Parts: sequence; C-alpha cells; structure tokens
Amino acid sequence: MSQDSQHGKWTISSSDDDDEEEDLPLSGTTTTQSRLPAESGVRSPSPVQVSAPVEVKVEPLSAAAPLTLGSEARRSAAKNQLNPVKCERSPSLAGKRKSDASEGTGWALSDSDDDDKDVKDNSQSHLPKKAPPSPKTKKPKVKEERPPSPHGRLYYIDEPEDFFESNIPCLNDTYRFYLNKVTGLDKKYNTGALHIRDILSPLFGTLKESVQFNYCFDIPWMVQQYPPEFRDRPVLIVHGDKREAKARLLQQAQAFPHVRFCQAKLDIAFGTHHTKMMLLWYEEGFRVIILTSNLIRADWYQKTQGMWMSPLFPRLPAGSGWSAGESPTFFKRDLLDYLTSYRAPELEEWIQRIKEHDLSETRVYLVGSTPGRFVGPDMERWGHLRLRKLLYEHTNPIPGEEKWPVIGQFSSIGSMGLDKTKWLAGEFQRTMTTLGKSSSRPDPPVLLLYPAVEDVRMSLEGYPAGGSLPYSIQTAQKQLWLHGYFHRWKANATGRSHAMPHIKTYMRVSPDFTELAWFLVTSANLSKAAWGALEKNNSQVMVRSYELGVLYVPSAFNLKTFPVDKSAFPVSSSSSGFLVPFDLPPTPYAAKDQPWIWNIPYSQEPDTHGNIWIPS
Repeated sequence: MSQDSQHGKWTISSSDDDDEEEDLPLSGTTTTQSRLPAESGVRSPSPVQVSAPVEVKVEPLSAAAPLTLGSEARRSAAKNQLNPVKCERSPSLAGKRKSDASEGTGWALSDSDDDDKDVKDNSQSHLPKKAPPSPKTKKPKVKEERPPSPHGRLYYIDEPEDFFESNIPCLNDTYRFYLNKVTGLDKKYNTGALHIRDILSPLFGTLKESVQFNYCFDIPWMVQQYPPEFRDRPVLIVHGDKREAKARLLQQAQAFPHVRFCQAKLDIAFGTHHTKMMLLWYEEGFRVIILTSNLIRADWYQKTQGMWMSPLFPRLPAGSGWSAGESPTFFKRDLLDYLTSYRAPELEEWIQRIKEHDLSETRVYLVGSTPGRFVGPDMERWGHLRLRKLLYEHTNPIPGEEKWPVIGQFSSIGSMGLDKTKWLAGEFQRTMTTLGKSSSRPDPPVLLLYPAVEDVRMSLEGYPAGGSLPYSIQTAQKQLWLHGYFHRWKANATGRSHAMPHIKTYMRVSPDFTELAWFLVTSANLSKAAWGALEKNNSQVMVRSYELGVLYVPSAFNLKTFPVDKSAFPVSSSSSGFLVPFDLPPTPYAAKDQPWIWNIPYSQEPDTHGNIWIPS
C-alpha cells in the first residue's frame, strides 16, 4: 500500500499495530548495505548498488500477543539487529553503527559485533542482521582488546585524549542542567558538558554505593565507567526486564559480584521501566542525577542527551525530625514517594539514606510516572496531570500568553488516535498550556521537534542513529495529522545539529524565543504510555510506564521567566541564561521533509558513512 502525505510517499505494509507500542520493536529484520566509505558529511553521487535483491518486509505487531521486554519478538528483533548483512563491496570499517531503538518506532541498521545483550529503548532495540562468520574465517578473541563496538573500530578512535576530564569541568551550577559530551565536535561545545566518567569521577565525591535506574544496560561497559578505585563498590540495578531478557541481564553480571538487581513491577501491558536515574552515596554525602541516557556505550558518544545533577546533599545531624532537609520544591518528599511506589525491599535502605540527608538546596520539581490506574487525588501524583498541577500552582499567567508557543521535543512517538482531539490537543495540550490559576485556556502554537529523514541521514552516526528514533510506519500511517506539527532537529548553537537527540524536553517559550515560562527535561517521550491517559469519563488516569524528569519554574529561582542562553558554549560559571539544547525558533518541516520512520527503507541516498537503510 502506498501512502501520500505532505511529507512524502511511503510504501507500507498492512498493519494492525497495538495502541501503545512505544519502546517495543518490530519483529522484522533490518539490514545495512554499504558502499565504499564516503567522507563524513559528503553526499555520495549515486545510490548504493546492492549485490543481491533485498526483500523489504515489515511484520506488524500482533495485538493478541503483548510484547514485554523479554518477549520472543523483542529477542528476535535484537538478534536480527546484531547480525547485519554486508554488501560484498563493503569494507569492515565503513562506519556502520549500531543504533538504539525502542521507544515507539524503530529499526536500526548497522554492522555490529556486539554481544548478546538485550537491545532495548530507543537506544539499542533494533540492530540489523549479519550472517555468522564461517568457522574458517572466525578470528580468536584477543583479551587485551576493547570489546567490539557496535559502531565499528573507528568509534573509539574518535575519542580525543581530553574527552574524559581529569579535573572538574567548568559548570554553570545555577540550573544544574547539562548536555552530554559528543565526539567529533569542536572542543568548545564539550566545555561544560559531561560524560558518564565525569559524573562518576572521584572529584564529585568518594563513592560508597550507587543505584542505577535505567531501561537498557551493558553491565560490563557500565562497570568500566566507574573509576578504578570505585569499581568494586556495591551497585544496585533497577530494571524492568522479564523472563529471557532478565536472564541475559543477570548473566551479564556474573563476573561482577558487587552488582545486584531490583526488578520493577510492570503489571500493565506495554509498560516499560524507562526511568533513568543515578543515586550516588558518598562518604561526603549524597547526590541524585536524573538523565536521558541508557547505560550502553552508544548512548554516550554521538547522541544529544541531557541531565540534571543535584548538588552534593550533606548528611543531617543525628536526631533530625522527619521533615528536616526538605526543599521549597518538596523534592525530598516526592523522591521518596517515587521510590516507595516500586514496593521493592531492595530500595528500603536507600529510602532511609535519603531521609538522613539534607536536600533543601534543590530548586527543581520532580515529575514522575509509575504504572497504575489512579483515581481521586492520586490522579495528580503522576504523569502529565502531575505536571499540570505543578504548572497551575507554581507558574503565573502571562499577558499575551496565547502567543507563547509550547515546544515538545522527543525521540519516540506512540499512538495518538485518529485525530488530534483524541489525546494530544485534548488532555495533553491542556496540561502543556497551563500557566498559573488563570481560568482561560488560550490555544497557543504547539511545535513538536522530531528529526526528519535528512537530519538522520546527515548525522554523525548516519542512518543507524535512526534506531534510537523508533517511530513506526504502522503508527505513522494512522496519524498523518500529527506530522503537520513537526519541526526539524537543528542545534547549531550547541554544536549538536548532527548528534541525533535521545534527549526529551518540553517548554513554554516567548513569541520572540528569548524567554522561557518553564522547562522540563525527562525520560518521557510523546506517548500515552509515558504520560498517562484519562479513562472512565475523566475520572481515572492510566499510566503504563516508569518515567522521571525535573521541572524548572522561574519562581523557584526568584525569576519571572528564564532568559534563553543564545551562546551556551563554551560554558562559563558566569552564564546566566538557560541552556536550550536546540536552536530557537524551530524550523518547520518543508513540503519535501519526511519524519524519520525506522521500519521503511531509505536506499536512494547513502548516509555520511556510505550506508543505506534496508529493513527486511
């Protein structure tokens, strides 16, 4: 079937996908075909010549068989992605890269020699197939080598010597919002950005224990990111894997006796444990990091990610009362509430540790999601109704606010319904347009940022970056109305136009794009699974997934609005503006632009590494 839209023509299969497929890969395979290496950023003059016909086939998700994290379909998709098919003319270092994938639309292609880890989230869930090498040509493993990279050996060579800081980087700690470092950028764009090794550095504290909440893990790689002196300190992994996927995760940790596990309860179909948070307990105190990166190598080098890093929270004096150490934003109460929602004995000691620390310096609000159906006052505890409550209570109406756009930026898209009134322009837009206790509800512009095909093609990773942008054709073909909202990913001000976004941000911005009424960085993509959806005549809200983010409102910083920092890099301690990860104003899609769809082929034009994208 062919589908025409204002953003191009798709060839698609018949499909009855599930209502919520965010984070869930298709069971079809994906292959990468390569030509001779192209100069990065230089367009090859002609399309790739494939040595043999490639069958393009997209298998629909079955509504009858929910895909959980450990499902057969997920494992099949992960296995397919780890075995890409190479064109016979393809050199082994043609820049093929593995991609993350999973939050709601995806396929990834690339050459990958990664091991058997469960590839999930818009970080690793859709890697392609590679024919197994024959026994005659298989090379023995060399223990001294770094483990094979899903992006090829050049992936490591790209790391400059000063990529990992040897001293605390210059940070703007007013807002404590940071981007990740990206290889291949001018050094100034990484000044003030953070890599995972910076976060875990002894310069931020003498680590005793830690907890890693996340969706996708590479345990051996994660352990290596801790400095040698902390590498055997206890780590608790909070995950949502089940059955075979859980077994593989536990197997990864067999060589690391200091790593323990806590399985999050996922009792509603199609839910995921998508929260990304670190709890770090030091000899000097305690710290929280809420971020957008999975704990896998590919998430930390050539994608745009973001994080909030708390101050170092000191220990309270012995005998302090139950309300001691609370912040004006009630962050301590809300963090404890979120952790309690897991109903997990493994987190009890961490709940007690947090109670013993002073979190009063925190100036952000916690916005979380936990799975469940909530009624009465509990409806405002989680998801977008939680955000609506905070915006109602802690922001103020602005004159002319109908001209202040809402911007949503994300890396995955769930099923919204047959028209905008079903969820997006109904309950979700009502939340995003809330400003204080004003009874009027103006209808401001809503701008959605999601990479176009050309953004992915010309990215640092090339087409494999699209594996972290899992928007499926089965969902897209049912909501063409949504694509009229779309704007390109452009981030020249932060140097990250070619580092595809895995970050998720939402904000309200002034008509001249110089001020923010509020800003949210979160793990939550544009989906009902992440944000919740009203049910039973709006008397109940149903949330499928665990998500976590932090909300900045100007009143918590004694401001009326946040000034946008127009020249965010290099970061200096005197910077007073707020760092927006992408360029303002956003650039609308042109008529020729198409949103990236991860499970259809792109074979007309090769990417920056000479690859094409063939899901089969």
